Formats: sequence, structure tokens, C-alpha cells
Amino acid sequence: MSPRIALFSHYRRHPLQLAALAAMILLATMLWTGIHHLTSQARASLEQSERAVAERQQVVREDGQPVSVQDFVALRRQGLCVMPWLEVPIPGRGRLVGIDPLAAHCFAEPGHTPTPWQGELDGKPFVDISEAAVQASAEASALVLLVSQADGQSPPPGYRYQAFAVAPDTAELGDSFLLNLDALGVLVLLITSLLLRSVFLLGLAQRRESLALLYRYGVNRRQLSRLLLVENLLLALVCILPGVWLGRALSLVLADGFGQALEGLFDRPLYAGGGEDWWLPTLTMVAVIVAACLAGVRDSSGPLLTRVQPAFFAVLLAPGLAVSLWAPTLIWLFLAVALVFLAAGWLAPLAIAGVVRWLARNTGDPLIRWRLQEVAVLVRRLALPLVALQFALALVLAVHALVTTFEDTFDQWLGQRLEADYYIEVPQGADITAAVSWLAAKPELVSPELWHQVIRGRASVQAAPGREPVPVDVFALGPVSHLVQNWRLLAQTETPWQALARGEGLMVNEQLARRQKLAVGDRLIVRLGARRFQAPVLAVYPDYGRPSGEALVLASLLPEDFEARFRSLSISAGIEEIKVVEAQLARLWHTPQLTVRDNQAIRTLATDIFDQTFLLTRAMTTLTLILAAAALLLMVWVFLSTRAWYFRLLIVWGMPQRQAAAQLTRVSLALIFAVLVCALPLGVWLTWILVQRINPLAFGWSLPMAVYPGFWIELAVLALIIGLSIALLMRLQLRRPASAPESAHGLQGGER
Repeated sequence: MSPRIALFSHYRRHPLQLAALAAMILLATMLWTGIHHLTSQARASLEQSERAVAERQQVVREDGQPVSVQDFVALRRQGLCVMPWLEVPIPGRGRLVGIDPLAAHCFAEPGHTPTPWQGELDGKPFVDISEAAVQASAEASALVLLVSQADGQSPPPGYRYQAFAVAPDTAELGDSFLLNLDALGVLVLLITSLLLRSVFLLGLAQRRESLALLYRYGVNRRQLSRLLLVENLLLALVCILPGVWLGRALSLVLADGFGQALEGLFDRPLYAGGGEDWWLPTLTMVAVIVAACLAGVRDSSGPLLTRVQPAFFAVLLAPGLAVSLWAPTLIWLFLAVALVFLAAGWLAPLAIAGVVRWLARNTGDPLIRWRLQEVAVLVRRLALPLVALQFALALVLAVHALVTTFEDTFDQWLGQRLEADYYIEVPQGADITAAVSWLAAKPELVSPELWHQVIRGRASVQAAPGREPVPVDVFALGPVSHLVQNWRLLAQTETPWQALARGEGLMVNEQLARRQKLAVGDRLIVRLGARRFQAPVLAVYPDYGRPSGEALVLASLLPEDFEARFRSLSISAGIEEIKVVEAQLARLWHTPQLTVRDNQAIRTLATDIFDQTFLLTRAMTTLTLILAAAALLLMVWVFLSTRAWYFRLLIVWGMPQRQAAAQLTRVSLALIFAVLVCALPLGVWLTWILVQRINPLAFGWSLPMAVYPGFWIELAVLALIIGLSIALLMRLQLRRPASAPESAHGLQGGER
């Protein structure tokens, strides 16, 4: 029999290990490929589209109406270099951008420099405008006319120039969001590598005698290492390729919701195309598997856990915690998280083993001493899968706290923003003043405290003279009704809403306050259209919907030349009253039909989008926990077969089998609950990092720090199930013939 066949026959004798390794590789590849494909698609499409329209301008109509094909024809006939840009949302694929290559030609002609387009529009998401128009609908598509202004030509009468970008300036925040998802994927890879290495080392322990036999027959260590490398590469390729395919399928399923989340949270559209590579996930997983399985194959001097001083990792823990408090950027924060996880993962088994040994030395009951010493042995020999389980428990605890806190906070915020029963969209060009006057004259129909107008647009604020003005969104209200006065404010003056109703100041959202370091009472220089004035900050309010800076002002402060991007009326009234209001406003605005939306339906839609945003996060953490638990059970099953000889001594010494099984149940439960105890502080700390450090750095707003002991009980129940499963495996081992002691962590023999 050749050495290759003799070596590979191990998995024929242990098919469960082969199935576990294959399942872990497949699931890890699927999860990481899915998140990598989504994030790389987002980055590629955003970078490509931003590069294509960098420093471009668009032509808009002076009357506020959207541009059309007729405007394009008229402008080209007047000699203006314009190009149509048609954005079309495609469900499940992001967005396509239709362009006219012939119209874009003038951008690259001499005299229309400085930045001619040279290939930025080749390939998805950019397609010919005729192809995009076929898939476009009047409601969803958006036509823009880009212009080249290199020659300084003035806009024709009836038109004006306006800066164009595919989205507001939130690229850094969007990148931070994607970077957080990448970090979560890396953590999944870390847990997977720990599990793979533990199962691989277990296989090496089982192969100890067969490897020694091959060595005596003339197969040197270099050949053995080469054969092990080939074995793992074959296993990796067989499992990784289906995993990559499943990951791509997962990303396609989640693409629509992920795109809505990007646009809803960051105003960043997800374009179709981009992120099509498959080789990077494949090479990454191959590298992880090879590194996890082959690192330290020749190490026979004992587990590294017993050779490194705990003080080293205790010292490593201190700077990790300190940097997490100080970190000014996400990169530094992720480095701190890595240091803390490294130290916690190394110290946890040492701490558990040290505590149980101390308890064993201080107890007079021989049976309790045996139980505690057995826990110490299990901790040392199952260190890697136990650490992986600790990380998975901490990750699930932190993500659950983050998502639950976000859900509660987001629900409260939506309830505040959608306090009105209905909102009515004001048609383009309609006079909102007439509608406001009519509503004010009908208190018997709609209470004056239960309606207000909303006007949105853009302005600029200046924190102090000499500083650069900052563009912000404007949220104008009038009158300041009771519908907004129950908002939760992060900081405020004594009577902020009354002062706002008198026009004595403005409010700013948390994002703007953090970036400009604003506090209540600071005076801002505000520019609304042609009007420029100073106003104090009356309050800071949370704004979780998007990261843009926003200022809340009284509607009467808006000048006549203020360009309103959106106008609506928020009204709380009964069904009959709202029908009367709708009919009267339709007559005032000379339109046959108004857009009247039920805020409850909007709230449901927003909640659905939020749920899709965290669907991938929930799936990754849940599957990672299942993976860690299953791998631990596999390790315990095989490792306990090496301890069965010691377990059976209890029966040989006269203990009934039922009582011996009960002792083993106590050992398994003590082991798992010790890991849970180590995971809880790590999970709470990671929760704080997510809500109080990563959120402000990445998104500009923070979440309240909250822990959920009820979920801890759920994790304790899960730990109980795992512990009882281990106890069941132990009982089964008592019924099997005892084998010679082996080590599950190395090739150096058993441990008493």
C-alpha cells in the first residue's frame, strides 16, 4: 500500500470528521463569499460611478420641472454639450445607468477638457441608454442631463447649472459600514480557522501511531508534510468551490435588501455589476485552511498554551482596552478589538484551568477533586474549540444586543417621525401657502395642534466666522405642532420647542453636532437661499435614518428664493376628515389625485428594510454559533474516546454506572458554563464597542448601551443543551471498549 493511500484512509475510518471539516469549510466559504460579494459590488459600483461623474454638473430647469428628452434635444441644438444619464432600479440587481456614448463624445473633444472620459463608462453598471429605457418605469427611473462646462458657456434661458453627484457626500460613512461588515466576516474566518485547526490536530492525534509507522517504513517527515498539504488542498478545493457558488447565490438573494439598506441609511445607491470576482474568496479560504491545518504540524513539544506566560497576554489586554477608549479611527478600533480578542482567547482557558485547579487543591472530597481536575484536562486539551465557542457566544451576544437596541431605538424614532396619521405630498409647482391658510381656517376639521407642513431643501451652516461653511439638509416645520414635541432630544434648552416656534433658533441632528463639535447654545451662521442670519442651537436630536447633517428650522424663516426639494403636510385626523382635506387640497392645487400615504404603512416598510439590513448579520452569527457548537461536540466525541480508559476507572473502583454517568454530566456542564462565564464579559464589552464606539465613528450617531439578561438566559439554555449533549457522549463512551490514552492536541501522549 502506498503512503498516500495509507494516509488518506484515515477519513475512510472516520467519515464523521470528514463531514464536519467539509461542512465547516462550506459554510464559512458561503458566508464570507456572500458578504465579500455584496461589499465589493457596492465599492466597485460606487467608485466607478463617482469616478465617472467627478466634478460634473447637470442642467436643470428653472421652473423646477424634471428634464426630458425634449430638453436634451433643445440644448444640443443650441450647441451645449450635454449627455443623458438615466438611472433605472433593477430589483435584486441594484441599479443600471443608461448613457448615450455618442452624446458623451463631446466631453472628450479638445476644448472640452480638463477631464475627458476615457473608459470610465465601459461595462456594468453602465449600458446603452436604449437598453436602460426598456427596463425603466416613469415612477422609478431618473433622467439627468450632464454638461461639460470647460468652455465657460452660460446656460440657455430657462435653465441653470447645478452640481451633480450620484449621492450626497457620505462615501466615508458608506465605506465605514462596509468595513464593519468586512470585519464581521474576518471574525467568522477567525472562528472557522480555530475550529478547523482543532479538528485537524485531533486527526493528527488519532494518526499518531500510523504516522510513526509510516516514518519507520521510510517515509520522511518532509514527505508526510507534503502529503498532508495535498490532502488539505484537495479537501479545500472540493468544498470551497461549492461554497463560493452558494455564497454568490446568497448575495443575490440579499442584494435587493442590501441595496435598499445602503440607500436608506447612507443615500448611496447600489448599482448593478461589480464585485464579480471569485478568485479572491477561493484563495482566501485556501490560505485559511492551509494555515489553520498545517501551522505547527512538526510541533511536538506540547501545546503552545502551556509554554507562553499568561502575563504576556495580560499585558496585551491592557493596551487593547486602552486603545478601544482612545481610538480616533475605525482602523485603530479594529486593532484594539483584535488585541482584546487575542488576549481573552488565550487567557480564558488558562483562567478556567487555574481556577478549577485551585478549587481542587482546596477541597477535601476526592470525588470533587477528580471532577475539577478532569475539567482542567478538558480545558487544556480542547482549548481551541472552547475558545472558538467563547468567541461565537460573545459575538452572538453582542450582535443580539446591537440589533435589539437598534430595533427599539429605531422603532421609537420612527414613532416620533411618523407621529401623524397621514402625510400628503405637495405636487411639484403647487402653492402650499393656500393649503396652509385653508387648514388654519378649519380648526373644527383638523386641530391646529395636529398638523404641520414639512419643507425640505439644502442650506449651509458655519460654526464660527472664518470656518468653512458646511452644506446641510434643511427640515422646516410650520407650525410647530404637538406631533413633534414628544421627540427625544439628546441635549436641549429649557423650552426648545417654544423657542423654535418663535423663530429664536434652530435644532441640529446628532450627526452635524458630532462632526462640527456643536453644543446647545452655540451660535451658527445659517444661509438659506439668499438669506443669511445667526441663530443659537436650541437642541440636538437623534436622526438614525441617514448620516447627513440636518438643521431643523421654522418654516417662516425660509426666504422666497429657497429651493424646496420636497414639501408635504403631516396630518392626524379621522378617515372622514382626511377625505375632506384631500378633496379640498386637490381642488386648490388643480390636480385630480393627490399622494396621500398612511404613515403606518411607511413605518412597516421601513421596519422591513431594517430587518433586511441585519438579515446577513443575524445569519452569519447564528450559523457561526451552530458551527462552533457542532465542532465542539465532534471534538468532544472523539477526544472522550481517548479518556474512556480513565472514565471506566470510576466503575472499576466500585462506582455504579449511573452514578459515574452523573459525575461526567457535572464535568461537562461545569466545562460549558465556565466557557459561558468567560464569554459574557467579552460579549458585553463588544456590545459597548459596537454601540458606543463603532457607531459614532462609522455613522455619526450613537446608540444607548443596553444589555439583555433575558438573552443571557437563552444562551445559558443553549449552553445547557451543549453540556447535556457532551454528557450523553460521555455516557456512550462508558459503554464502549476502552482504548489506550491519546492526546487530542498533539502527538506527545496522554495526560492523567
